[in-house]
Amino acid sequence: MKEISELNFPGDLKYAEDHEWTRLENGEVTIGICDYAQDQLGDVVFVELPQVGDSFDIGQEFGTVESVKAVSELVIPLGGEVTAVNDTLEDTPELVNSEPYTGGWMIKIKPADLGEIDSLMTKDAYLDMLKG
Repeated sequence: MKEISELNFPGDLKYAEDHEWTRLENGEVTIGICDYAQDQLGDVVFVELPQVGDSFDIGQEFGTVESVKAVSELVIPLGGEVTAVNDTLEDTPELVNSEPYTGGWMIKIKPADLGEIDSLMTKDAYLDMLKG
């Protein structure tokens, strides 16, 4: 595992305590797991994601990530309806490790309440949480 200082945390994202990241673009929110989470998991071998059209409330499980070390639940940081799923992860789940913020994104949602994004952490607040 890497030191926190060796990991990448883009400043334009918002972060959840459960280590998901969010990117707001044109009223739609892209969600994935951050560099810290993928590093802790180790080599990702399988990702289970919801279907387009599924709806979730904030804090609900929306899928799982399986690595050589463990299976982890994915917790949705904002409530809303799934508008897109990264089907590429079915065949290449390792993108979660190599490109957590680009090719390894998981789902896109139309938020039920865009104000919920304000409850998520900035990069600095997330780093403070990780450092304890």
